[in-house]
Amino acid sequence: MAWINLSAIWKILVFGLLAGAGLPALFAIGMLALSKGPKAQTAGGDSDVVVGGNPVGLVAAAFCFLVVLAAIGWGIYEIYQIGHPAPK
Repeated sequence: MAWINLSAIWKILVFGLLAGAGLPALFAIGMLALSKGPKAQTAGGDSDVVVGGNPVGLVAAAFCFLVVLAAIGWGIYEIYQIGHPAPK
C-alpha cells in the first residue's frame, strides 16, 4: 500500500466535508438565527416582516456569516497564491 497516501486522503476528506458541507450548514444556521425572535412590522399594513428583533440571534447570524465570508476570502487568497508565487 505504498502507493496510497492515507494521510493525504484523510486530510482531503476532512477538508472536503468542512468546506463542502460545513460552510453551507453554517450559513443555514445563520439564517435560522435571523428568523428566531419577535418580528418588527414595517410601516404599511400589507408589508412583509423584516429582520427579527432578537439581539442574540443577530450576533449569532453575524458570526456565522463572517466565518463563511472569511472562508471564501481565504479560498480566493490561496487560489491567487498558486498563480502568483512569492519571488525568491
